[in-house]
Amino acid sequence: MEPTKNFVQLRGTAAGEPEPSHENHGQQFYRFPFAVRRLSGQTDTLWVIATAGQLRRLEPLTGRRLAVDGQLRSFNNKSGCGSRLVISVFAQFLAPDLEEEDQNRILLRGVICKPPVLRRTPLGRCISDMMLAVNRRYGRADYLPCIAWGQVAMITGSMLVGESLSLEGRVQSRAYTKVVEGCAQERVAFEVSIMHLVDDD
Repeated sequence: MEPTKNFVQLRGTAAGEPEPSHENHGQQFYRFPFAVRRLSGQTDTLWVIATAGQLRRLEPLTGRRLAVDGQLRSFNNKSGCGSRLVISVFAQFLAPDLEEEDQNRILLRGVICKPPVLRRTPLGRCISDMMLAVNRRYGRADYLPCIAWGQVAMITGSMLVGESLSLEGRVQSRAYTKVVEGCAQERVAFEVSIMHLVDDD
């Protein structure tokens, strides 16, 4: 059994042109918004990070259908602007998509790193929020917020810090309003919506 797993598979449409993200070991990385439709018709707009070399052969990017395979990564934003935890999809494979059906699938295996919060909606449906730590190589880890509903929420809501969790789900975006110094700010959170738990055996 692998100790951790982090695999994202997206099929959708580039919703904007790339902008500089960061540089690592002399290589420049860029990020661009990526739109994936749900079966309900709602659209999740996620950030995808890719290298200049991956993007060069796809210009212009906006409106192009793409296939993206990679990992979900987290970055701790210390600038004081925007969300503190920045979530994005790190593209290990990026190519034109010949299919017309959108896809959003993630497989994760990690460790619960904060006590899960179990609550109920006004209509009585169970929701569980948790943070999953998924190790990378070289001692680093990604801290990924996850949400579960119904029976899966009941199971994950009773888990303890340090317990292993394997799941399949989708990466979703969610708009919310945060009041900062008396002013309402519109923000977007990114999280993993758990569809079902996966047996580790």
